[in-house]
Amino acid sequence: MTSPGKPLNPQPVQARIRGWLPAFLISLLISLAIVSPFFWLGNATGHDFQYHAASWLDAAGQWKEGIVYPRWTEWANFGFGEPRFIFYPPFSWMLGASLGSILPWNHVPIVFIVLVQTFAGLSAFALARRLLPGRGALFCVACYAANPYALLIVYMRSDFAELLANAFFPLLFLLALQICDLLESSEQPQRWPSSRAIALFAIVFAAVWLSNAPAGVIASYSSFAVFSFAAFTRRSWLPLTRGMVGLALGFGLAGFYILPAAYEQRWVNIAQALSPGLLPSENFLYTVINDPEHTLFNWIASTITVLLMILTGLAALRTRGEVQERKSGLENRVWQALLLLAGLATLLMLRFTSPLWQLVPKLRFVQFPWRWMSLLAVVFAVFVGGAMVRRRSGWIWAVATFALIGGTGFVLVQRGWWDTQDIPALRAAIADGSGFDGTDEYDPAGDDHTNLPTKSAKAMVMDTDSIPGPNSIPNIQVERWSPEDKEVAVSSREPFFLGLRLLNYPAWRAEVNGVTVVPRGGDDYNQMIVPVPAGESHVRVRFERTWDRTLGGGLSLLSALAALGLLVTASRRRGAGLAAQETEQVSR
Repeated sequence: MTSPGKPLNPQPVQARIRGWLPAFLISLLISLAIVSPFFWLGNATGHDFQYHAASWLDAAGQWKEGIVYPRWTEWANFGFGEPRFIFYPPFSWMLGASLGSILPWNHVPIVFIVLVQTFAGLSAFALARRLLPGRGALFCVACYAANPYALLIVYMRSDFAELLANAFFPLLFLLALQICDLLESSEQPQRWPSSRAIALFAIVFAAVWLSNAPAGVIASYSSFAVFSFAAFTRRSWLPLTRGMVGLALGFGLAGFYILPAAYEQRWVNIAQALSPGLLPSENFLYTVINDPEHTLFNWIASTITVLLMILTGLAALRTRGEVQERKSGLENRVWQALLLLAGLATLLMLRFTSPLWQLVPKLRFVQFPWRWMSLLAVVFAVFVGGAMVRRRSGWIWAVATFALIGGTGFVLVQRGWWDTQDIPALRAAIADGSGFDGTDEYDPAGDDHTNLPTKSAKAMVMDTDSIPGPNSIPNIQVERWSPEDKEVAVSSREPFFLGLRLLNYPAWRAEVNGVTVVPRGGDDYNQMIVPVPAGESHVRVRFERTWDRTLGGGLSLLSALAALGLLVTASRRRGAGLAAQETEQVSR
């Protein structure tokens, strides 16, 4: 690792571009190499592929109807819907929907991966260029863009949201180190005023949460660990105080998503997120359960994790030697902070930490302990980049690293599931009105979505036995059926119950002739059933903005103004500092 450069006399724009251009090209080429099997095998349809593809298609369809920020997933549960977009962070499904709006849908996964992994490489470069010489920084870019955990996600998991969240991690830890002044020496003025670092940290932290909630939990605890470490080693509360401000501001920026998702959990079967197979206790390294497919995947993930641990540990020892030779206390603290992150990730993947998974708030919702490999991958890339800098032994580290990455990619490509028909099948299901499966944890409370019919009319009579004859059967006409607004005109000689192809959820408001009514649920599943009087009636059901969403939006707006204020303040301080410096130089 090398000491950060002097902040005075910033590099010319052309020099900075020359520095970033190789990083961009390396990231792009590696991203293209990662998706190269897609061109002859089809899409890698991992565990979560259909879930994400269905979300992209549903969101893109709602945009065409003028719904900018969807909340209700219209085609889930075979058209009965679910509040998926309230609980699942928006960045990934918005990016997928945006790509699908301009590209052929079968190309969206490929372009998504290329964009995200190219950004991941640049994110790693932003961190590595502050810690490593040029060659080591570029090698770090290659290692992170193609890190083994990213390959596991791409080829076997298809968790596009987690892939996106992980791309922000190097930036997050760069800013965390800057908040703690671990990248600045006491003899030099701060290159990034603390207020600017806090604001940027909050933005990146919010971006992680808005990409993937389990990654958000990992980011929260790992960032707190860095702030606590800096406070302890520097014997000052200032790093921890700044860090907590950054975390609070980041949560505020993501408040429009986090607050409704947290409050409205009581309205869904959120406990199903920890159903059998998804429990942390069933996913520690090399765990065996009564599910051969699950066990096989766990062993693949575990083996990748162990190899990553070994190479990271050896590289850490190698870079430790570099740090000791340089006798730099600043670099030593950075090395220790990274080692702390690696140790935290390693320990939490081991079974003896099971009590922590039950005691630490929300940690169990990470679900899979091997997800902490995402944190280990950042440290792996930095340490390996530092280890290969020496000319004599650098080639050994390069060979070992590319052997791990190449071998991992080869095995995962062979073990993955490949298909070209998943997205066309989903599109056809939406086109013919049949929709797709719902999600267990987003099923509205009181419902059992396994009982839902796969084909159902939009509106139907629910109590035909009480209607005396065929001439008395109500006339039902659907006037409007959009994702968040349903209108049905009814003419009936007798009062009856109108069943809608819609699941009950507290955010829905049902009106009959302009008067709010309380719908009831069905016997086998919680279908919305509206009482309708005799005569001509107009039934309208709207998905309303609840108070928690309004409050969350307001919190995000206030936090955005606060972050902007910090950035403006930092810019003015920096400008004043440069002006004072120029004056001093002229006077000399």
